[in-house]
Amino acid sequence: MTPGYDQLIRVLRSLPGLGYRSAERIALHLLVEKKGSLDELLDKFEMVQSTIRACSNCGNLAEGELCTICMDRDRDTKIICIVERVPDLFAIERSSAYRGLYHVLQGKLSPLRGIGPEQLNFSSLKKRLIGGGVKELILALGNDLESEATCNYLQDEIIDDHEIKVSRIGFGLPSGGGVTFADELTLRNALESRKDLRT
Repeated sequence: MTPGYDQLIRVLRSLPGLGYRSAERIALHLLVEKKGSLDELLDKFEMVQSTIRACSNCGNLAEGELCTICMDRDRDTKIICIVERVPDLFAIERSSAYRGLYHVLQGKLSPLRGIGPEQLNFSSLKKRLIGGGVKELILALGNDLESEATCNYLQDEIIDDHEIKVSRIGFGLPSGGGVTFADELTLRNALESRKDLRT
């Protein structure tokens, strides 16, 4: 093995979900078996790095100012589903159980890791609520202490000033579990069985 190859394996292993064997398979596939695909992959990475950004409205991936979901006129603009990260949004979309809008927080409150309200996407949510028209917020955060703290902060500091229905999913999500890795049926049940937090 060469130093360059070792460095490539190290970089691949730093990606989520890749262990040594998976990283080695990918590296050998790109370097030996399908050399041409490496150039194509690099081109695609360069392209998306220069074109993809965060949606200015909700924080989802976008190629312009707004993402395709925020621009979709068939969406119910009265409901906003608040998620921790973009993969959570993708997981809910795959369930086909929800046709409203989203808001991506880009994380959850975690004082131990130095993540406070300033590090999360709260300010644009405040602007969206001030604009009026939102009738319900669905808190689709995980089932752990940090998610609980984030939900409490949202209710106390952001939502309380507005006459909005607030509900939270949770049915079927394991303790300590998140939205991203839940299957479509579990997410559908979680959304349909959401609990009103203001009653």
